Amino acid sequence: MLLTVTKRVEDDIGILELSGALTLGPSLVGLRNNARQLIEGHKLHGLIVQVGAVTQIDSSGLGELTVVYSFATKRGCPLRLVNVKPELRKMLELTRLDGLLPSAGDISAAKNEMRKNSAKRASSPE
Repeated sequence: MLLTVTKRVEDDIGILELSGALTLGPSLVGLRNNARQLIEGHKLHGLIVQVGAVTQIDSSGLGELTVVYSFATKRGCPLRLVNVKPELRKMLELTRLDGLLPSAGDISAAKNEMRKNSAKRASSPE
């Protein structure tokens, strides 16, 4: 099953919904392109990557998620994975990417975390 990526913005937070195989192949580039368009096209306070419908993931897929993280971080945009399945969670822990790619239970929880972090950054002296 090919990777399908849909993107949208809600409350100044970008949301990428992934479904299918996050594995080496031509469709993997779609994730990078959609993330870049979303991040560069809007002033976002965060980026949520919905991975609950991902059926398979390999090292190339993990690598692509880190590329998305890099895009977001360079723009000061925190990232959260949501609906992480146990298999993906284990891969993230084994590769120690769980710290780089934090997760939240669902979109609402991720939005709340991002709002709290945004408020903390705004109130802290520089």
